[in-house]
Amino acid sequence: MSRRRWGQARVLHHPRPDLHGARPWRARVRLIGGIGAHGRSLPAVAPDPLPRSLVPMKATSGDLPHGEGWGYEVKWDGMRALAFVEDGAVRVQSYNERDVTASWPELAGLADAVPASTALLDGEIVATDEAGPPRLRRLPRRMHPAKPTDGAAPAAEGAGTHLVFDLLHLDGHDLMPLPLLDRRRLLDELLEPGPCWQRSPLHDDGQALLDAATTQGLEGVVAKRLDSVYEPGKRVRTWLKVKVRSEQELVVGGWLPGEGNRSGRIGALLVGYHDRAGDGGPLRFAGRVGTGFTDAELRRLEGLLGPLASDECPFEPPPPRAELRRGPRWVRPELVAQLAFGEWTSDGRLRHPSYLGLRDDKAAPDVTRDP
Repeated sequence: MSRRRWGQARVLHHPRPDLHGARPWRARVRLIGGIGAHGRSLPAVAPDPLPRSLVPMKATSGDLPHGEGWGYEVKWDGMRALAFVEDGAVRVQSYNERDVTASWPELAGLADAVPASTALLDGEIVATDEAGPPRLRRLPRRMHPAKPTDGAAPAAEGAGTHLVFDLLHLDGHDLMPLPLLDRRRLLDELLEPGPCWQRSPLHDDGQALLDAATTQGLEGVVAKRLDSVYEPGKRVRTWLKVKVRSEQELVVGGWLPGEGNRSGRIGALLVGYHDRAGDGGPLRFAGRVGTGFTDAELRRLEGLLGPLASDECPFEPPPPRAELRRGPRWVRPELVAQLAFGEWTSDGRLRHPSYLGLRDDKAAPDVTRDP
């Protein structure tokens, strides 16, 4: 087994043999000798028809695991997609079992790229362009076309790339009972990179990969047990998703009343930032944060925000109406909160923010958006 480096993490890479019209994986499917994660031969894989539909296996959120027996992949910010290859054609299915083949015509070439009668590939479709790291928000029109022809012009929308990370079925054989490492080796032998599809690399250094993902603005890392079988439709702990989280201090400019078990209490804080530190300029709205609070912290915030109540909105321009449907309570912008979040959206809002605590070491007029 050869290895390639990506950042400081080594890629677990298995060179593809010269096929010459043959299908060498057939012998591996019948008896995968000595390549199991536990170093012993694996039993025969029984023939099985290609399923018509499948609900993908899901990862559980968690901390980055370390030690032997784990492989690591980039967590791509895209659309989960299964590619069914059969009778020289490709059918693309979304996570919720919708047929989205018409939305991704650039993947039709997978049928010729996969030298097998049947195959089932699991992966993520991402938008790749010059605007930065792949982002799900660049895919909406392709994901939900208003009519069948809307997805038929990838040049206008930007072509999607299917990043394949698993092989679930091959040439009439169900591979899901095999360990991940064996499925990945078969995938590496089977699929050569193409114009709109790639294999998502599997790495052996999770911390190095997470550091690289953080530096490059990617969503995070998925850690996978190399001996994990594929369990359709289940959320498992043999696959762990570890998201990159940024932190930012922001000024509290108001709050929204809670609902349900938070009725009568703070439901979310409304936060913002200044364009420049200390110039007395306007407070720009950055969104709302409604998670990360303990009961004790909510009580403390209620006591601190009460004396700061104001009739005037401190944000310029005011938040959109969608943010005001629960009747915001404005406050003088004096408190500074530390938040964790996924990323800044294109309209200057926090994505998936979570409250970490208040800061008393930074004055509200000095809070600006970090670059």
